[in-house]
Amino acid sequence: MTTEHFTTEAGGVPTAPGRYVDVQAIPPVEFVAGLEFRPVLGERTMVNFVSFEPHTEAPMHVHEEEQIVLVLEGEFEFELDGDIRIMRKGDVAVVPSWVPHGARTHDTSCLEVDVFNPPRRSLLAHTENTAAASTDEA
Repeated sequence: MTTEHFTTEAGGVPTAPGRYVDVQAIPPVEFVAGLEFRPVLGERTMVNFVSFEPHTEAPMHVHEEEQIVLVLEGEFEFELDGDIRIMRKGDVAVVPSWVPHGARTHDTSCLEVDVFNPPRRSLLAHTENTAAASTDEA
């Protein structure tokens, strides 16, 4: 089983070179005051680093892309299809296509990561900054 998961036998040809990204070097996108997005684009997946200042809201919304939310630091109130919970470090929410969701911080900040597949259309225009933040150093 381990040899299957960690195989070194290529079953195809690489479709792009690997790269490292300095997330802090990506200029943040701010659709709402106090809510910063730093999107990193792969070939078929997007990872979006999101920081919420205290008392900041990401309004309820829906989108076609599937989303997985992972809290890295702090906490926020997350609403997923009418179910409201406080999410803290290590908590994960899975948001299927077109499911209503939103989030808000109260007295604390929150740093979280959103994984989108396919990449979130509304952030694609901002991902050209990712290439500028890539580094060749390992």
